[in-house]
Amino acid sequence: MLLTIDVGNTQTTLGLFDGEDVVEHWRISTDPRRTADELAVLLQGLMGNHTAVSESAVEGLAICSSVPAVLHELREVTRRYYGDVPAVIVEPGVKTGVHVLMDNPKEVGADRIVNALAANHLYGGPCIVVDFGTATTFDAVNARGDYVGGAIAPGIEISVEALGVRGAQLRKIELARPRNVIGKNTVEGMQSGILYGFAGQVDGLVDRMARELAKDPDDVQVIATGGLASLVLGEATTIDVHEPWLTLIGLRLVYERNRPS
Repeated sequence: MLLTIDVGNTQTTLGLFDGEDVVEHWRISTDPRRTADELAVLLQGLMGNHTAVSESAVEGLAICSSVPAVLHELREVTRRYYGDVPAVIVEPGVKTGVHVLMDNPKEVGADRIVNALAANHLYGGPCIVVDFGTATTFDAVNARGDYVGGAIAPGIEISVEALGVRGAQLRKIELARPRNVIGKNTVEGMQSGILYGFAGQVDGLVDRMARELAKDPDDVQVIATGGLASLVLGEATTIDVHEPWLTLIGLRLVYERNRPS
């Protein structure tokens, strides 16, 4: 089995593949203070709680990280605890098959390249990936599967926290769908602004990007992923498909391209 690890700024997503199928998955908080030993115990505990999954079942590791401190510790985990298991870490020099058409390709996060690979593999190009994480990222892939650029907006949780901190009479709220678009109290008003405001942001940006990406914008597939995607799915009209494990699938594909002999 292949263990895939996607380290985001706020959450870390883990998936266990048996062939092409995700047979188990976990989501934990990202904590740059965790040591390699703590991470190893956490991984062992997650897998040990499932009778069908064991640490010995891991035959390969594929990792990408947006947090350098966590990546450093994960390197130590692979060395100390999985030394006999082939490991692929997405970084410069690793084969992805994705041409990055940016002014400085090294600026593009590994997770965004992995998403582009998975989206093109599953749905073909041209396509746009909308990843709802700490930031909401929009990544454009052309018909040849090249990564051509994107956009970055503040994430949903960041916006909610900012309202609670900077608004004198506002507070933190649950991310949920309100009864009406026109809120009847402060909480519902904030929920409406967040939910429908972000849905409008997604539709607006996707529409503009699709017109730049293809002669016929209707040819562009729009894939949503990320931990908060389900909140906006029913309201953003431009999203065609929800693929919650897109990054993990991309990590599997990168591992297959770079699998040590």
